[in-house]
Amino acid sequence: MADITRRLGWRHLRSAPTAHIRHHKSGKLVHDGTGLSFRFRPLTAAISEVPVDDRELAMAFHARTADFQDVTVQATVTYRISDPAVAAARLDFSVDPDSGIWRGAPLEQLSTLLTETAQQHALDVLARTSLAAALVDGVASVRERISAGLAAEPRLPTTGIEVVAVRVVAIRPEPEVERALRTPAREQIQQEADRATYERRAVAVERERTIAENELASRIELARREEQLVEQRGTNARREAEENAAADGVRAEAEATRTVRLAQAEAKAEREKGEARAQAQAAWLRVHGEADPATLNALTTARLAENLPRIDSLTVSPDVLTGLLAKLGRADGEQR
Repeated sequence: MADITRRLGWRHLRSAPTAHIRHHKSGKLVHDGTGLSFRFRPLTAAISEVPVDDRELAMAFHARTADFQDVTVQATVTYRISDPAVAAARLDFSVDPDSGIWRGAPLEQLSTLLTETAQQHALDVLARTSLAAALVDGVASVRERISAGLAAEPRLPTTGIEVVAVRVVAIRPEPEVERALRTPAREQIQQEADRATYERRAVAVERERTIAENELASRIELARREEQLVEQRGTNARREAEENAAADGVRAEAEATRTVRLAQAEAKAEREKGEARAQAQAAWLRVHGEADPATLNALTTARLAENLPRIDSLTVSPDVLTGLLAKLGRADGEQR
């Protein structure tokens, strides 16, 4: 919108750099260009303001596919007014000389023209396309068809309009149909999720089984080693017992040999002692056999006296003394 101010019966207009101003005075073109600033009299001036910047036109319309399913097409058309003079001649871009506001609605007319033209070509494409194909590849085909249709539309160049770009945002079915279409995909996704869950559980079970098998194998190996250890301990015990028995046998044999030798030595000593005793006895008997009776009696008495206990006092009765004296007298007589 142009900026218009009042100054003593005159008006001053200042436009934006993206607005093309056409000023007619008494039917003659006085000012023509973008970003103009000038003074004018409102009673004799006819001013048009044509925007020359790129404009975004969002549109949404319903269509029906080949299988009679309603869809909603969301698209955006970018356009610009490439020939402001032609656009100002075909559409009403005049502004109020006091306020600078458009007297008509030229941009709404352009929007209607572009929307209807784009909708016509989009409906033509979707009418020959099934819903599934439209949802999968319909965006590209509809965009290409709208671009080609707008480029071939004869009214746009004659109105001074140039289409810069066309974008188709989405093609959506009815909510009920969309939910119905989502159900198989959701079920498939759920099945995939369940399959992944089952696979994870299977992997977990397999890992647990592997761990259990490893533990069992470890226990079996430990039992086998314990069995080997017990067997080795038994072998060691038997070997130790055999060695102890052999050592005991050696000790017993040595002890027996020593005992035999000791017994032989003792027997030999006893035999020698007996022989010596016998020789001594024989010598004693030989000596006593050669001695006279009186000597033997004296020796006997002396030996008897040696073997008798100690007598501190001796009482001899007269009868005993008389007998002893008589025996001594007789013995003395016989010796003589």
